[in-house]
Amino acid sequence: MAKQARSARTREALVRAAASVFDDAGYEGTALARISEAADISMGALTFHFSSKKALAEEVQEQGVATTRRVVEQVAATRGASPLETVVSVTLALATLLGRDPLVRAAARLARERTDSACDWSDCWLPTVEQLTALAAESECPGRDDRATVVALAQLLVAGAEAHIRGAARAENGPDLSGEFARIWEAMLRGITARPLVRPEPGRDEVSDGAPSPCEARELTVAGRVPAEAR
Repeated sequence: MAKQARSARTREALVRAAASVFDDAGYEGTALARISEAADISMGALTFHFSSKKALAEEVQEQGVATTRRVVEQVAATRGASPLETVVSVTLALATLLGRDPLVRAAARLARERTDSACDWSDCWLPTVEQLTALAAESECPGRDDRATVVALAQLLVAGAEAHIRGAARAENGPDLSGEFARIWEAMLRGITARPLVRPEPGRDEVSDGAPSPCEARELTVAGRVPAEAR
């Protein structure tokens, strides 16, 4: 039992070291010798657990995806939140994970760089965002269809968070982008949920037809919807 526990600790140390190196240098820029050095574990022990860089990268991706999927499922299951609010909470959780967990960052980077990999990081959160925006189009903003815009914004925010975090000097717990994300979403959703503008008739200054809004703008209330695992 002690031997098995020691072997499990060695394997986990290798995966964590590999995630840090992959996150920093990318797949092509990473050598097994650098991972061995970062983990302070011999090359013999490394190759005993992982026969190749590809095998190690796949393990990093699988663990990063598993962590992300658990958090996204928790956020999506939150009761009392509208579909649009849940989309916001999902992106906040993803940004927090990217800032705190090198495994998640590495999984996101490896998914882009290893095009032959069957493990795509976006597959564990993007379908949820797409489903939620479809629900929002039906229940929150009838008469308007901004699904593609909302999905695109979610993708751009998550990609931007990853780039910002990787490019910044990382603090111990990573930068917190949740406040900035919330402000961006609030500005965006005010536009989506506001009543549409109409062209004024000649000689009139009004820019609205005075009809009631099809979807009242609401202040976002996403605090507390990011699971503890992602904080």
